[in-house]
Amino acid sequence: MKIQDWKKNNSIVMTTCYEAWSARILADSAVDAVLVGDSAAMVVHGHNSTLPIDVATMAQHVAAVSRGLNGKKFIVGDMPFMSFRKELTDVMTSVEVLMKAGAHSIKLEGARGNEALVKHIVQSGVPVMGHLGLTPQSVHGLGGYRVQGRSKEVADQLIEDALILQEQGCFALVLECVPSQLAQQITEKLAIPTIGIGAGPHCDGQILVLHDLLGLSGQRYKFVRPFAQGEEWMKQALNTYASSVKSKDFPSIKESFE
Repeated sequence: MKIQDWKKNNSIVMTTCYEAWSARILADSAVDAVLVGDSAAMVVHGHNSTLPIDVATMAQHVAAVSRGLNGKKFIVGDMPFMSFRKELTDVMTSVEVLMKAGAHSIKLEGARGNEALVKHIVQSGVPVMGHLGLTPQSVHGLGGYRVQGRSKEVADQLIEDALILQEQGCFALVLECVPSQLAQQITEKLAIPTIGIGAGPHCDGQILVLHDLLGLSGQRYKFVRPFAQGEEWMKQALNTYASSVKSKDFPSIKESFE
């Protein structure tokens, strides 16, 4: 599916991905596009926020996912914390690193202060996905992980920011943890597609962290529906493996070399 068709399709399905093995499985799924998110800092590396991950590490994740997908899905690479708030040459070097690692586009958080940068990146031939609402890289400034846009003042600002990002050339916009009514207003005002996460059913598409939707994260959020009980399945498989080894059932002769 071409990104130009995302708005009229109205049911874009995205998930995060960080490794080659999971990318290989996603490659043959009905998922439309993949975000190599800076959430890797938390999901893969065990940090308590997205802030510690850097461009070099993100590029390694992008490259692994690209190899696993083997050209079958559209890849969005996250610009990590502070990587796009530096001198323009440094920012464009980071963009280049992610694109050469295998991303087809990049995503960055926020609008204020990023207007000219977004336009420059787009005019350089790199598609840009925006991200508004709960922007995890600004968690300390936002006062924690909480729903954004419940007051009229903040809601109006988010609408204005969405229009700014569209004007500067973003091809799509992630709306994270905003009231569903606000997400609907933004979706209806924009010509570009909105991708929701904790933003209700009225967005043009949805994205979830892969580990959350598979029941592998050990967390349960209001906006997440676990579509599998991955942790229980993995524990059962590991316990069965351990039992087979201890009982000398594995490996058998047919699983051995003569």
